[in-house]
Amino acid sequence: MAETAHQETHGFQTEVKQLLQLMIHSLYSNKEIFLRELVSNAADAADKLRFKALSDPSLFENDGDLAVKLSADKDAGTVTISDNGIGMNRNDVIEHLGTIAKSGTKEFFNHLSGDQAKDSQLIGQFGVGFYSAFIVADNVIVRSRAAGDDPSKGVEWQSAGEGEFTVKDIEKADRGTEIILHLREDEKEFADEWRLRSIITKYSEHISIPVKMWKDEVPESEGEDGEKTPAIPGQWESVNKATALWTRDKSDISEDEYNEFYKHISHDFADPLLHAHNKVEGKTEYTSLLYIPSKAPYDLWNRDQNHGLKLYVQRVFIMDDAEQFMPIYLRFVKGLLDSNDLPLNVSREILQDNKITQAIRQGCTKRVLQMLERLAKKDAEKYQVFWSEFGNVLKEGPAEDFANKEKIAGLLRFASTENDSDAQTVSLDDYISRMKEGQEKIYFITADSYTAAKSSPHLEIFRKKGIEVLLMSDRIDEWLMSHLSEYNEKSFQSVTRGALDLGDLEDEESKKEHEKAEKEVEGLTERVKAALGDKVVDVKFTHRLTNSPACIVTDEQGMTTQMIKLMQAAGQPVPEAKYHFEMNPEHQLVKMLANIQDESQFKQWADVLFDQAALSEQGSLKDPATFVQNLNSLLMTLAK
Repeated sequence: MAETAHQETHGFQTEVKQLLQLMIHSLYSNKEIFLRELVSNAADAADKLRFKALSDPSLFENDGDLAVKLSADKDAGTVTISDNGIGMNRNDVIEHLGTIAKSGTKEFFNHLSGDQAKDSQLIGQFGVGFYSAFIVADNVIVRSRAAGDDPSKGVEWQSAGEGEFTVKDIEKADRGTEIILHLREDEKEFADEWRLRSIITKYSEHISIPVKMWKDEVPESEGEDGEKTPAIPGQWESVNKATALWTRDKSDISEDEYNEFYKHISHDFADPLLHAHNKVEGKTEYTSLLYIPSKAPYDLWNRDQNHGLKLYVQRVFIMDDAEQFMPIYLRFVKGLLDSNDLPLNVSREILQDNKITQAIRQGCTKRVLQMLERLAKKDAEKYQVFWSEFGNVLKEGPAEDFANKEKIAGLLRFASTENDSDAQTVSLDDYISRMKEGQEKIYFITADSYTAAKSSPHLEIFRKKGIEVLLMSDRIDEWLMSHLSEYNEKSFQSVTRGALDLGDLEDEESKKEHEKAEKEVEGLTERVKAALGDKVVDVKFTHRLTNSPACIVTDEQGMTTQMIKLMQAAGQPVPEAKYHFEMNPEHQLVKMLANIQDESQFKQWADVLFDQAALSEQGSLKDPATFVQNLNSLLMTLAK
């Protein structure tokens, strides 16, 4: 093969260098997956060519028989994987084989611990595709030419996985990509043809194009009866079924095949948590194969990152990451759609406002929510695995999907005063089943942390009366509750907002005790409001407290402390928060305050009680120095 003189040496992206070092040290316990990854990439290249050729048939270059070919040379210790798919030009090779074009790489490497077993699992979640070649090879050569390019536009990429790679121009008669792996001395088992056949059978039965291996010539032979059997010439032979898995009957597909197909389309190394395979007939006809991963990817919180399903039309691959068929709050779902109703030349722009697209989106969304509902009912422990990975993303749903708000709410899980840990295991149905007689509302609190929520003075009356409160401490919870007003005809009530009205839960005897306590410190609220000035909207007595002297409360329709923090963190301007100051008339400090005649000392005590309440609610103070000075001054007075 003639080669031009144009050759360059490049350094790998920093992340690739780190990843290759992990590969070279064989972190994978199951090394054979390198072949699955490379065959999957080759199949993807064939899919992309088939799609592009819809608008430009000349890209087939008179060869429409798409396949992946696999061969081994025991003596040379090499394995070669080749395809006649879309191929790559020089820029493609440098971009795709020299960098990891995926968000989340920094977080990925920050999580590496040095523990080989744990780190290999992390790599599996990250998905590394081509770089898995270095698990078994100490030198990798890639030769490629993009479909439609002149044979002189071929390119060769080569690397030993040690920080650099070279790229040079070559002549390549055939389009597509050829990868030659020079196996390490201790990995020569993979140069055995039967070993390769068994791996293909295990991992690549679901690939929709043939994976072929060379079958040697069978010489002419003579039977016992003297009849001669003619020689069979050597030929490429398909070693997989080469039928699209999603087109087969569900009863004919094993769990292992479903799992391997998931790994093919997602490049995940772990089995999925669950899947659903459905064929829909009627006004809109399509087949969907949807998967819930067992682990969250590192770019899960990047809402702008490409996500979505693989789209096929009449079994022809159209596009990756078709986001129009899955709402953003379900961006963790992997899988594919094969539609009979969309045109083969469908584009992302056409999909945006297409009625068929909307119908399929609604159907797929409903299917995923049903999958999760069934899982939650049948296997609560497995559902908790899902929730720990994807729960916070699902919480985006009520704000984005009004039609399914009730279904999504039923899937949410929370920590609660009913439990002694921060585990989010309580469903809204669980909560409602435990509601007290006469209780009409679902009570909740949002805070910076589980400890802050659990320790809030706002919970005191609820603990006294045995009323359960949901404890919410994830950053997204405040946003969630601003869009979730009721569930199963029960309204939500924040225990830190508005006046507390326990309705039928309040008994007459307690009411009389409250009234008596208030009369004993009559006139105190007016004095405290004058002392605090514009720090507060209002001052009043409360009976939501049992152990604390005071608390601060936001208006029923006002912006909560957590929402203010969220907006500030996002760089959004927010108005200055003004609170209602509520005092517990039965607390000794409040009774003492009512008896102080010195107005200067009275103001100091009022400021300290207010700052204490603010500290408990907000986690910090605007002027902590003044708070400390007031407190020290009062302590010195008491010490005299």
